[in-house]
Amino acid sequence: MNSTGRNIQLRLLLVDDHTVVREGLKRLLDPLSNQWSVAEAGTGFHALECLRREPFDLVIADLSLPGMSGLEMIRRIKESFPAVAVLVLTMHSEEQYALRAFQVGASGYVTKESAGDELIAAVRKVASGGIFVTAALAEQVVQQLSGIRQASALTALSNRELEIMQRIVAGERPVDIAVALHLSIKTVSTHKTRILEKLQLDSTAALIRFGLEHRLDGFDPGTTPGSPEKIRLAPG
Repeated sequence: MNSTGRNIQLRLLLVDDHTVVREGLKRLLDPLSNQWSVAEAGTGFHALECLRREPFDLVIADLSLPGMSGLEMIRRIKESFPAVAVLVLTMHSEEQYALRAFQVGASGYVTKESAGDELIAAVRKVASGGIFVTAALAEQVVQQLSGIRQASALTALSNRELEIMQRIVAGERPVDIAVALHLSIKTVSTHKTRILEKLQLDSTAALIRFGLEHRLDGFDPGTTPGSPEKIRLAPG
């Protein structure tokens, strides 16, 4: 609250390439619109442009974005705008993704399968300078660190390798991946070879099967676009 007694709104930036997801999130946040204002971006590049143009308190971002990965976007945000908090909202429920997100600077991690009130709690916690992680995900991390839960094979991959693998699993051609990531086709091919070696897979088909089993395509057939009760909004 400021000196005039009026509440100061938080400035939120939603970053997701699916319009239906952004619309669903705005519906969830709208009942509390007196507490925050909401802007939108469809890509990491667009998000960085928005941050350069005007100040924001919190970025709510997906990890699966076109052109620039969510992890790379978070890294750039924290490098250029360290005061801006970042809350990840994604379909990826494996602890491996959460660990990577926190390593590059995120302050919270929520999956799109979470209840809407959990997202609201996460927004408030992260915007106030805190850290937020769901109980289920925290348990997974603790189980992995204690040896109860076997670490994901994805741990062996670098962030770039994970991103390229996600794109392969999503059906993108090497030439498309090269263009999107500003790499040469040869570099993409080299990364793919390393991915196969690290995961001990013998073919592209095996890589895709592995990726689908770990939901690297970012699609959950059980999602309900626009649902106000559950975040479960859409792919991504």
